[in-house]
Parts: sequence; C-alpha cells; structure tokens
Amino acid sequence: MVNLIWLLLLLSGIAVAAWNGRIEVVTSAALESAQTAVNLALELIGLMALWLGLLKIAEEAGLVQLLARLLRPVIGYLFPDVPPGHPALGSIIMNLSANILGLGNAATPFGLKAMQELQALNKNPGEATPAMCTFLGLNTACITFIPATIIGIRAAAGSNDPTAVVGPTIIATGTSTVVAVIFDRLFRRYYTGRGR
Repeated sequence: MVNLIWLLLLLSGIAVAAWNGRIEVVTSAALESAQTAVNLALELIGLMALWLGLLKIAEEAGLVQLLARLLRPVIGYLFPDVPPGHPALGSIIMNLSANILGLGNAATPFGLKAMQELQALNKNPGEATPAMCTFLGLNTACITFIPATIIGIRAAAGSNDPTAVVGPTIIATGTSTVVAVIFDRLFRRYYTGRGR
C-alpha cells in the first residue's frame, strides 16, 4: 500500500510539472536528491560502523545477557500464557534486550524466532494469540537507550550535538512502552472477558 501511495505521489508530481511545462525541475530535483542520498549514506557508514562496533563489544562483553537476566521476571509477568522455560521466552528476552541497546539488526532474527516459537504454542493458527499481540506491541514500542541510527543521521547532517536526542528518545520510547503495556493489559482483559 505504501508503495502505491509513493507511486501516486511521484506520478502526480511529474504530471503537474509536465502540465506547467517545468519537467526539467523534476529531473534536476531527482538528480540532486540521488546525490544527497549517496553523500548521506557514505557519511553514515563510518558513524554506524563506530556505534555498531561499540554495541557489538557490549554484546560480546555480556551486556545483552545481563539485560536479559534483568528482564526475565518482567517477561514472565507480561507473557503468562507462555510456559516457563519455553524457547519463546528466551527469544523474546533477547529481542527486547537488543532493541533496548539499539541493536536493531540483532533484534530482528530474535523477533522472527520468537514469533515462530509463539506460533508453535498457538492452538488456532489462523489467529494471533494474546502473547503474540503483547510481543508485537512491546517490539514496536520498545524503549531505546542508545538511538544509534538517529545519532548517526544527525551527525552526518552536521548537527552540533548529535546526541541531544538521547534524552527525548528515552522519554518517548519509555512512554510508548508503558502505553503499549497498559493497552495490552486492557485488551487482554477484554479478550479473556469475552470467554475466548
């Protein structure tokens, strides 16, 4: 759907430019945007390599495992339908730990594995379980302490203080995590209250 919207915007822009006899504006804007994208990507490579390297060192040093141990009691409360010791809980903990530390690339495989494990517990495969919905909400709204990508983009764009977003990011993602948990609890009560 998003691709269709972008295609519609692009085609309507070209049509309006052609109608006004200014098609060269579209061509020059496309070329300038492509050049800007390449320059930004090249500047981001170094910054992202630095941040991801530091985060990988933290992961290898056991910081992710430490965070996973701290999250274990909370995860047990949030996922009461998942049996203790089930592999899904381990994948969920690793996914959330990686997201909290800004390791988005490491979080994705854990998230996919968690959903596969949760699907194995699903008695009605055509319908998402409450645990799947809880995990989706937490994964989407997860608190992030180190927004490496945003810091990299701000630094590449010439920001005087690229790390100024760390505080607001923690507040925003923390708020979204709390809201996700509250609404998950409310919807779960409604869902179980209907006898399902």
